[in-house]
Amino acid sequence: MPQGNRGSAIESKTAASVRSDGARARTTVRQAVMSLLDAFGMTTIFGNPGSTELPMFRDFPETFRYVLGLQESVVVGMADGYAQATRNAAFVNLHSAAGVGHALGNVFTASKNQTPLVITAGQQARSILPYEPFLHAKDATEFPKPYVKWSCEPARAEDVPAAIARAYYIAMQPPRGPVFVSVPVDDWDRSCEPLAPRTVSRVVRGEPALMAHIADALGQAERPAFVVGASVARDDAWDEVIALGERHKAAVWVSPMSGRCSFPENHPLFAGFLAADRAKIVASLTGHDLILALGAPVFTYHVEGFGPHVPDGAQLFQLTDDPDVAAWSPVGISAVTSLKLGIGDLLAGPAPRSRIAPAGRAAPPTPRPDILTDAYLMQRIATLRPAGSIIVEEAPSSRPPMQVWLPIIQRDTFYTCASGGLGHGLPAAVGVALGRPGEKVIGLFGDGSSMYAIQGLWTAAQLGLPMAFVIIKNGRYEALLEFGRHFGLQQTVGTKLPEIDFCALARGQGCEAIHVDRIDRLDEALLGAFAAKTPTLVEVVVD
Repeated sequence: MPQGNRGSAIESKTAASVRSDGARARTTVRQAVMSLLDAFGMTTIFGNPGSTELPMFRDFPETFRYVLGLQESVVVGMADGYAQATRNAAFVNLHSAAGVGHALGNVFTASKNQTPLVITAGQQARSILPYEPFLHAKDATEFPKPYVKWSCEPARAEDVPAAIARAYYIAMQPPRGPVFVSVPVDDWDRSCEPLAPRTVSRVVRGEPALMAHIADALGQAERPAFVVGASVARDDAWDEVIALGERHKAAVWVSPMSGRCSFPENHPLFAGFLAADRAKIVASLTGHDLILALGAPVFTYHVEGFGPHVPDGAQLFQLTDDPDVAAWSPVGISAVTSLKLGIGDLLAGPAPRSRIAPAGRAAPPTPRPDILTDAYLMQRIATLRPAGSIIVEEAPSSRPPMQVWLPIIQRDTFYTCASGGLGHGLPAAVGVALGRPGEKVIGLFGDGSSMYAIQGLWTAAQLGLPMAFVIIKNGRYEALLEFGRHFGLQQTVGTKLPEIDFCALARGQGCEAIHVDRIDRLDEALLGAFAAKTPTLVEVVVD
């Protein structure tokens, strides 16, 4: 539903007024849209403007905020982080055609993250579209497909407000995701009828008989295991999944490539992270007679594999808010439901049989204190970071040590990219910081990953966000070297990244920067960045 009709100055200007003769006063498309955005709580606009977008911002409301990104992929990445942090759709404005093309990598990621975004792009004036003018978008609605839930270029200028409203409702319906509206440049000043916001349901309730069947099976299982995915966090079901795990003494695994933390990683029931490999998943889950996937696909694979998807004799049940995920799951019984409601239904089920709690994950060894490795870096971040600080990560090759030595133990304190695409994390961290003011955001990025969107530092500096950016510098695309070994390559070409000075890049965009290449300087640098009131980058050279 709308985030609150605030009766603002925008609405008083844009709502249709009545003159003494009873005729309606003139309302422009721009005024009608701005009134809707205000009602939906989308008063922060992320953009990189072009000529076909400028009329949208005539008489830009003082109560709105425009966040400038220096490239369109950065714009979408910031909006993604902001939308996830605020649990409301974020509004994005892109340039036509080429600008949308620049953004598509992070539109793909927003789709995989199930992030609600209302993405708009300019289009050339309707009167000259038959002549394929400069900067026009050919087949504008087709360009971002299939990674938007809905795509539209309204048939008339008068239809633009209704298209924006529909886009918002669709973006916020589960499974959430990005939508796209192309708006011709001459539409904004046209007259239209104002449009009032509506209430549209955002929850899905699982079929009662099916939920009761799953609850009964769970109660009768001898050794249940849960596989939790990002939808648990997206649906704010953190407390519910902890309660369900403790009620059933279930081992709790994290789904492969999950983009959020859905269970405290220091909990006695926490079992670890499933690999994106069919055989390894089966091996990890062997010994469990019931597997319950909560807000997670069954399963996300990254390498080719064959054989069973679950251990022999194990039942599999899935709760998901995504009908497509339910449809392609290869095994088991799937219930389409909002996770908070679905887990609540299972909590109301019959009492479980008597069980012995699983052992949980073993405590990790202490990293070597004499070598500056990414493992040692993660352990020091875990020790020194402020309580409740938020981690935004895009360091694929350092993710395994992060999962061992940097446990995420509080709700809504971890965000990463679910798509595998690079260039999302750094701008997403900026968006999270905007959406969670007063909280410390720590970005962890590989040196290769960070270069896909390094200009996001400029926005952080311009906004004065008190963020810490930690660059894990190993001088190469380490993840590709690991995959080269998987494929038996003797040499992997195009993977070396020598002579990139991240401190210079940060200072050139207005951020403070600290270089660390010795283990005895690490703690001081991290503590300084964590305490800083302005964005600070720490470049850490790891062995």
